[in-house]
Amino acid sequence: MTKEIIENDPYKSAGVDIDAGNELIEKIKADVASTQNVNVLGNIGGFAGMYEIGKEFEEPILVACTDGVGTKVSLAMEYNYIDGIGQDLVAMCVNDLIVTGAKPLFFLDYYAASKLDVDHAAQIIKSIAGACKNSGCALLGGETAEMPGHYIDNNFDLAGFSVGCVEKKNIIDKNSVCDGDILIGIESSGPHSNGFSLIRKILAESDKSVDEKKAVATQVLEPTILYPTLISSLLKKHEIKSMSHITGGGLTENLPRSIPEKLCIELSVNSWDIPPVFKWLQSEGNIHNDDMYKIFNCGIGMVLFVDSSQEEDIRKSITEFNFKNYKIGTVSKTSGSKEVIFS
Repeated sequence: MTKEIIENDPYKSAGVDIDAGNELIEKIKADVASTQNVNVLGNIGGFAGMYEIGKEFEEPILVACTDGVGTKVSLAMEYNYIDGIGQDLVAMCVNDLIVTGAKPLFFLDYYAASKLDVDHAAQIIKSIAGACKNSGCALLGGETAEMPGHYIDNNFDLAGFSVGCVEKKNIIDKNSVCDGDILIGIESSGPHSNGFSLIRKILAESDKSVDEKKAVATQVLEPTILYPTLISSLLKKHEIKSMSHITGGGLTENLPRSIPEKLCIELSVNSWDIPPVFKWLQSEGNIHNDDMYKIFNCGIGMVLFVDSSQEEDIRKSITEFNFKNYKIGTVSKTSGSKEVIFS
């Protein structure tokens, strides 16, 4: 190894800037610290994060999930609209977590890029921290990887990991869902973080004006709604038999995951207003209705399965949180495999 290489920082000459990584840690310390609570042990910069579950649970069951935001990252980069990407990442994880009845405890993120842009990364992690606070969980740690030659140009990717806890007796069991139960649909903010490979293709091939396509891009890039605060409040006051977070696979594939076998769902597609951006995508992409419901959430981000006698009270509680909500369907018996019947 020559003296010149040593003086010029050999790792930096290969495309990895350790100093930039250290600078990022300093920039995000305050944001990370703002999410932490008395259960977090240790400080940022350790080899691992530690979290004390505490004594609020008698029989604690840990719940974990992981997710990313897919190619929404690419569209956000194209339109320079990355402010909400961190919230998307947190939401994709904690919204999955809460359908079990779990309370989100902590979150970890993974940020990988071809070249570390400190300000850019700090902006995203600030968004992650804000979403963690909104969801009531600590940003316990994360990993930043600079990977020259692996990612092209200035591309980056994100992954998130969330851990929560639920009292064993309070685990939401879909097997309590029965014939006659009601589906309450809670609004989404847009496509959330699913279907973006198709969205990008539609935008790229559309002959509409640049301004119109930019307006559509702005709408679809709206951050994913965080549902934990709402769901936590509902669970304290009402019985919810099952829940479905509408992500990849849309309504068609996610709803059946939340009911027992030998039951089906009758979904009334005219019971809620499908947001205009979905209609634009359908028209420009020449997408059949069946495919729309299988790819996108079509305006419904979370679905609750409840007893018909509780529908009115639960919907009133949801409205108090300023969420639009709708009675979108019912559960019924079927002689075949579980499915969704659109009517």
